[in-house]
This record gives sequence, structure tokens and C-alpha cells, in this order.
Amino acid sequence: VALLAGYLIGLSHIDPLQYNLSLERFLPADTMSSVPDIDLDFPRSIREELILRTHQKWGWQHAVLTGTVATYMIKGAVRDLGKALGLPEAEIDHLAKQSDWGSAKKLGKKMARMPGFKDKVDAPVWRDLIRLSAELDGFPKYAGQHPGGMILSSTPLIDIVPVQRGAIEGRYVCQWDKDSIDDAGFVKIDFLALGALSQLQDAVELIKKRTGERIDLSRINFEDEKVYDMLHKGDTIGIFQVESAAQIQTITRLHPVNLLDMAHEVAAVRPGVGANNGVHEYLLRRTKKKPVTYDCPLEERALERTLGIILFQDQVNQLAIDVAGFAPSDADRLRRAFGRKHNEALLEQYWQKFLAGAKARGVTEEQAERVFKKFNGQYMFPESHAFAFGVTAYQAAWLKYYYPLEFFVAIFNQQPMGFYNLETLKEDAKRHNVRTLNPDINLSNDKCLIEKINVIPAKAEIQSPHSSWIPYQVRDDGGAFALRIGFLNVMGLGKASADAILEGRQKGGAFKSIGDFLERTGVLEEVALNLASAGAFDTLEPNRRKVKWEIGLRYRPVNTQLSLPLPVEQDIVELTKPTDWERMREEYNVLNLYPEGHVMAKMRPRFGRGFFTSRDIEKLSDGAYVNTAGLIIRRQRPRGKVVFITLEDEFGHIPCMVFGPTYNRYEYQFRSPFIIIEGRLTRREGTYNVVINKVKPFNALIEKIPASKDWR
Repeated sequence: VALLAGYLIGLSHIDPLQYNLSLERFLPADTMSSVPDIDLDFPRSIREELILRTHQKWGWQHAVLTGTVATYMIKGAVRDLGKALGLPEAEIDHLAKQSDWGSAKKLGKKMARMPGFKDKVDAPVWRDLIRLSAELDGFPKYAGQHPGGMILSSTPLIDIVPVQRGAIEGRYVCQWDKDSIDDAGFVKIDFLALGALSQLQDAVELIKKRTGERIDLSRINFEDEKVYDMLHKGDTIGIFQVESAAQIQTITRLHPVNLLDMAHEVAAVRPGVGANNGVHEYLLRRTKKKPVTYDCPLEERALERTLGIILFQDQVNQLAIDVAGFAPSDADRLRRAFGRKHNEALLEQYWQKFLAGAKARGVTEEQAERVFKKFNGQYMFPESHAFAFGVTAYQAAWLKYYYPLEFFVAIFNQQPMGFYNLETLKEDAKRHNVRTLNPDINLSNDKCLIEKINVIPAKAEIQSPHSSWIPYQVRDDGGAFALRIGFLNVMGLGKASADAILEGRQKGGAFKSIGDFLERTGVLEEVALNLASAGAFDTLEPNRRKVKWEIGLRYRPVNTQLSLPLPVEQDIVELTKPTDWERMREEYNVLNLYPEGHVMAKMRPRFGRGFFTSRDIEKLSDGAYVNTAGLIIRRQRPRGKVVFITLEDEFGHIPCMVFGPTYNRYEYQFRSPFIIIEGRLTRREGTYNVVINKVKPFNALIEKIPASKDWR
């Protein structure tokens, strides 16, 4: 009912009757022993106000945020125990940084593989650190607050659970986590801030500002072949829910052509599906390389629409109902039990009940066991959730194809979000003919903006990181538009400094000189120097060394006494311009990206003819030897035996995979931002990876490298 009402009043774009969406996951037909969570996704700008207004409307006695309990893992255990044991602070800091993530019980094994710590494993005090870390693993560390989960109660909450003030003014937090709240049967509403919605909102406003046309994303063509063709080729960087390396490898094989397929794509790459090798099995069946089969005939009703594979939470419930005769409410409790901690005894009780119910329906014990083993506690989407996110993903893809300029400006302004840093997003923008310009004291705003330029640069030799797709370019009346980086993207420049620059420009017009800028803005010397490193004064003086020299001569701290404007021209000296390499280093340091190019292009002469670029690798055949180099932009270690790594060079991306023994042997070399790898290319159904056999780090002599996004 709720899904249908939401569709009819315009809250949702999905007709639940058309797609036969299940309601029993949320509203069991037999009874409601607990109220389901209500998830509401909002743009970021709205959520904070919603939380405060909810507190104000209902009062902190009746509406509070959900608590969280952080537990010790390896990094926290090393830092806290190391300090308590009096171990050298520098060594503990180094050990914590090198310890990666995971259980503190693994500390001894990790130290044994570290060159600087393997001799300390049996040393006094250090062995106490290892022993105590294992004991502390999983122990509560501190109480926190859920980012947006609120519980509502008609009776005062303080009669049931302790409530405390939150760290943020105006917020109140209860001391129970989500599991305890679920047990108590509270109504919980999650106010979720979705960066993708903010991105879409911003993009629509930018399109209206540039073209005068307001796009209604609910009325676009959801079966546009051009958009789907872009997705089929893996051109998904920056697109919500389909931009990760795993999603790229899946979408190029799944080939969605409608919103149903998009829902399956979004749902497939989830830990709960992957735990049973579900993605691989689903793709084999979808491409008709394997027949659709069931472990027992009673599975068909629940799994027919997903080719015999569990993709959604709802299907777990339906299997328990159909195969073992569970009541809908019992089926939902079974699904939840798999996600509980210390659940062994509870799951054994459910297994016995499942087995008895299955046998009563003519299912053998072997069949029942195969079905029950498909259930797990890893996260999966509800079907309606997957459809909603599939719509959002398609809307983002549509914007990227038809309005790439607004798409990239919006995503720049919504950072941090997604899987990629600004450098990678800038490179992808370039592949879509969206030019990125350095900040400028007379042209930039606080955030990135669209700027019309008179000259369209010659089209570079570019390619998609995963295909040879030809990008779309925004043109207007013979001119072109570009993305101008905002002041807030400059290191050390906050809102106050950005406002001071904009206010000075608004009152007195464009800045005519460096002295004029310093006098009218009053920004700190560090801010002015960082703006110089970012190229913000280039239109006034292209020699950045000379700009910094003049800033040093003219800068006077702002205080109650007016400064005496003395002439400095006699002290300005002729300085050589920074080299291209020096300019690049400074821009990486203060902008975290290099608008003009990519660091690997500058370093390409270091590598001989035997090194392949991403463009070369794309043309190699299966099994080919690969020797290449690049910047690591992603490390991902899912619950499996393979680590996935993505390298970036000046032409695109190099997807790689490393098997456990190789990763363990080179674990600390993989921590370097730049690596040289050797391996073999493996191709499968339109996708490819380099299976790494050897790795060697190298130094790019850049102080601040664009950070990789690492995921577990």
C-alpha cells in the first residue's frame, strides 16, 4: 500500500503493480511483531534541518537519534594498548598505519610479515601488545550516534532508555544501538543524506541556468538506447551505484536495457549476493550459458524472476514461507537472525524449525540444507530499494550522457562522495570533453562553476577508461563551456576566506593587481600563497614564483592599526618561471588534482618501450604478458581470496586482481601510491583484468598524491 501510495503522489517513480513488488518484507500478512524501518533519502542540504525539526516538533523525550557502539579492531587496539603499555609513540603510529583493517586477533601474523616489526613479535611488552589486542578485539570502544536514524515514541523515551545530548548542538541520542531498538519494537526512521540526490539536484539547476530549460528527471526516456550503450561500455565513473570496479565488470556483462535490469544490476553487486557466488551464477544464466535450475520445486515462486538466484532480501523471506511454511513474520525474523552477532545458537534453532517445515512439505533434508545455506547475514537490498536506486542510477547516467558539463560540475561540488577522487573524476571529465580550469581570483566562485570560453581546444586523443566510446561535448553558438575550479577546492582556504574574496570582488570589481587583492580581501598569507600555487593569479602574472615573492613583500597581517602602503617595486626581482613539473607538483599539493594533465604523462619518459599503457592493454589478447605502471586509485578486498586494485595512467584505468598469496608477499609494496606491475591479462565476457604476479613501488617525488579510495 505504501509503495503504491508513494507512486501515485509522485514520491516514487516505480509502479509496484507493474513490477510485482512484494510488501510482505515490510508488512507481514499475519502479524506485525515489530515496526519496519522507514528509509527516506534526501539531498545532503535537507537532512540536518530535518533532524533538528524532528527534535523540535516532538521534543527530545519522544524523538532521539539512534546510538551506535564502536568496537575495537586492529588499528584502535594498537594505538590504545600501545599507549597504555608505554611503547614508543612513533613506532605505534607506524604499526597502526601499516596494519590495514580487520580483526585485532591478526596483529601477530601481520607483525611477523612487517620488516620493521617481525623481530618484535616475541620481544617483551610487544608480545603483551599482541596478546591483549586479541583479547580486546570486538570489545566496545565508545558510544556514538547514528548519522540519521531517529526513533519516535508516544511515551517518554527516558522511561525506557538512557538519553544524552549529542556532540552536535540541538541533537539528542539514546544509548541503544539499532539491534536493541529493533528488539524493543521502536519506530525508527532513517533520514539518509544521499550525495547522488544532491548531485542530481545541482545538475538540474545548472542546466536551467545555462540553457533556460528545467529538466524533469521523472519524465526522461528510461529506455534510451544511447544511455544504455554508454553503460554497456563501462563508462560509469561518477554514476551512482554502478561506478565501482565490480559494478563496471558486472554491467558490461549484464547489459541492462530497462529499469528492471537496472534494479538487478544495482542489487547484484552486494555482499549477500556475492557470498554464494550469486553474481557469477546470475550472469551465466542471464546470458544463457547455464540453464535456470532450482534446488527444489518450491523455490520457483520466489526465485523465478531472478533466474533462480537470490538477489533481494524479500526473496529470503519468500523462500522461508514457500519451502518451510514459515509465517511471514517468522520468515522476517529468520532473515534478521542471520545479521545478528553471536547468533550460532539462534540459527541452529531456526535450522531445526526450517528443516521440520520443509519435510512437512515433501522437501528432503538435502534439499532443505541447500536452500538454507543460501541464507547469510551479509547485506542485500530489498527489491523496492533496488528499483529506487536503479532509477537514480539511470537518471545520473542520462545526465552524464546528455549534460556531461553539469554532471561533472555537480559531482565536483558534492565531494566527498562515490568511489573516486577529484583527479580521477577530472580525467573522466576530460574524456567527455569537459575541460577543467584552474581557480582564478577574478573568475572563480566559492564552488566550482560553469564558465563560457571563447576557444574550443583541439580534441585530445582520448578514450573511456574501459572502452573506445566517443564522448559528447557541450557546444553553444560556436563557443564552449568549461569547469572552473572553486576557491573551496584550494587547500587551507575555507568559507571565510572565500567569502572575503567574493565580497571584495563584488564591492570593488575585478582585482587589478596582487597588492589590490591582498588589500581588499585581507586573507592570510598562507591562503594567498596557496592560491598562487593553484594558478589563481596566472591571469595577472603567469610567473608563479614572482607572484609568491610579491605576496611576501606586500603581505601585512590584519590588525587594529592600518598598514602603511609602502612601494615594493624596487624589491621585486626577476625569477625564472617554475618548470611544468614544479607547477604540477604544486597543483597536486594544493588542489589534489592537476587540471592540465596527469602525473603519469609527465613520468612516461621514465618507462621504456616494454611498458604498456592502459590504451595498449585494452587491445591485448587473453593470456598476454603485461608490464605496466600507474597510480593506485582503488584497493578493494571483499570477503574472498582476491584483492582488486585499479591503476590509473594518462589514458585511462587498468583493472587488476591479486590472489591472496601474491598480495601477502607484496602487501607493503601495494601500499605505495605508484607501482610497476607484471602479470597476465585475463578476459571474460567483455571484461578484463590484469592478474598481478610481481609488483615494485616507485617514487613520483610528489609530496601530496591524490588518495586512493580503499574498500573492504
